[in-house]
Amino acid sequence: MGAVATAIREATEADLPRLLDLYFQLSQLGSRPETAPRPVTEAHRTALRALHADPRAACLVLEADGQVVGTLTLYILANLTHGGRPFAVVENVVTDAAVRGRGLGRLLMARAEELARQHGCYRVVLTSHRRRADAHRFYERLGFQRSHEGMTKYLDGEQSTTEVG
Repeated sequence: MGAVATAIREATEADLPRLLDLYFQLSQLGSRPETAPRPVTEAHRTALRALHADPRAACLVLEADGQVVGTLTLYILANLTHGGRPFAVVENVVTDAAVRGRGLGRLLMARAEELARQHGCYRVVLTSHRRRADAHRFYERLGFQRSHEGMTKYLDGEQSTTEVG
């Protein structure tokens, strides 16, 4: 494989169509796949602006050769245990299926870990749909350990079709 020029940066509103395409790929790995990518709505733009306004949150994109090929969202949460040290939560991790296995997801996760360390976090947590065995192996290779049993309660009464993270 030849060298690939990469960059990791904050997502912009111009990235939203591509992000929704990536989230569509992510939905295909879960229990309720979507039938088509969703169109960008004002709710998406509002959510991205809220992430930008929060100094303890980031929606990152990974570019390879000028194309967005991956994304994740990082949240830094205040905490009263562990001496008051915060912890990080990583959500909505996806790398385009066409470039998986090339180390690009590893770069994106390393940047999230770097940001968590900069905020003084004592740990990074993430959830991954139980059906995503390949993703679980990837996270374990990065040093993540299966440590807690997660539970979810959907407040709108029905699981979101993109909830596969």
